[in-house]
Amino acid sequence: MARFLLSPDQWNLAELTGDEAKHLAQVLRIKCGAQITVFDGAGRRAQAWVHEVSRDRVTLQLGESLTSSPSLPRVTLAQAIPKGKNMELIVQKAVELGVSRIQPLITSHTVVQPADRKVDKWRRIALEACKQCGQDTLPHIAEPRNFVDWLESHPEGELRMIASLAEGARPMRKVVRDHEAVATCSLLVGPEGDFSVAETASAIAAGFQPISLGDIVLRVETATIFCLSALRYEFSETREGTS
Repeated sequence: MARFLLSPDQWNLAELTGDEAKHLAQVLRIKCGAQITVFDGAGRRAQAWVHEVSRDRVTLQLGESLTSSPSLPRVTLAQAIPKGKNMELIVQKAVELGVSRIQPLITSHTVVQPADRKVDKWRRIALEACKQCGQDTLPHIAEPRNFVDWLESHPEGELRMIASLAEGARPMRKVVRDHEAVATCSLLVGPEGDFSVAETASAIAAGFQPISLGDIVLRVETATIFCLSALRYEFSETREGTS
């Protein structure tokens, strides 16, 4: 069944506007009485029936609201922006794997300098991924930040990991299993060529634990998907085993 974002401030009005209404009315040519699913991006969803349709506004009759439990831990992906369209793939897969927040980073090895329209596109991709995979929580896609500035303002009190090729990095599995009860987690993944030596040292000084992803050097997008998949697997297994 088609899914549409009904923002929290529109939930009581039960009214789709903007791009969501235009897609429903002009692309799908929805008819009154049709049934859809709406979600608010904050974990709430409901079945809805189309009441009235105009070109840029669709009013709905909502059924019972259901609230999804958030995935734990809440994961922030701090991603150095890669070249080409790889960031689009990373955003899509990160949403499917349940991240709470994506922080694009500009590092010393970052080639791309993103324009505003790039961020808007990433947010549209995140929304489409939520619709397609049945995710009721829409991750926040932050504005790109300089690595050093972000690191200095990053909050404490969480599991912090940095995917690293440096000597002394521990297997990711061992680090995660040492923190089975953690509620929040930040994962740092570098660009092509990895973080600089100075950036890696700064991250470690800020409490990020260097993690190894194995003997094979992975592409940026592969490394990110690997890490997020491992996190989802490990913590799902841990929480199910203790419930």
